[in-house]
Amino acid sequence: MKLLHIDTSIQVTGSLSREMSAATVERLKQEIPGLELQYRDLALEPLRHLTGRVFAAHAQDVDTGDLSETERNDIIESKSALQDFQAADIVVLGVPLYNYSVPSTLRAWIDRIVVFGKTFRYAGPNQPIGLAVGKRVIVALARGGYYAEGSAGAEHEHAETYLRSVFSLIGINNIEFIIAEGVAVGPEFRETALRGALDAIQALAA
Repeated sequence: MKLLHIDTSIQVTGSLSREMSAATVERLKQEIPGLELQYRDLALEPLRHLTGRVFAAHAQDVDTGDLSETERNDIIESKSALQDFQAADIVVLGVPLYNYSVPSTLRAWIDRIVVFGKTFRYAGPNQPIGLAVGKRVIVALARGGYYAEGSAGAEHEHAETYLRSVFSLIGINNIEFIIAEGVAVGPEFRETALRGALDAIQALAA
């Protein structure tokens, strides 16, 4: 089996989402013998934001011949990101909540893997069919405040809700979320949230 591990936090040190995603990978390594790992740090090696010309070439496998060197390199990286995702059986994402949503670097990666004809198609109007079924996606999500359903901040939560929606488009409807929230309220709240997340990670099945 192959596991793709992606971190997105701009904090290279002291990041809870990074600590949680790393713990998730270690847990799965213990449970799944021979697990092949691939790692990408979208904060240190970000993809460029998608442009129309690159999108057309990436989505349609078209080389227009008039692309710049930067655009050609972008297409190569785009294809590599898509191939890595398609080859993975398990995807582990370390995600912090930034300004009520996901980091822009993660959105740039998602724009490379959610591609018509590659990871989804349409059977009819408003009838998408996901082509990435069978993959397991685990999201280690760190939130500074409280955004769970029923909380005062719930209406501002656009990371978990967005990821559930966009992955469902490509056929992945059973995303697993390991969530630590309230981590910016104070040190004791941070530690409590982290302990709860790490306990949940240790309970993950193979």
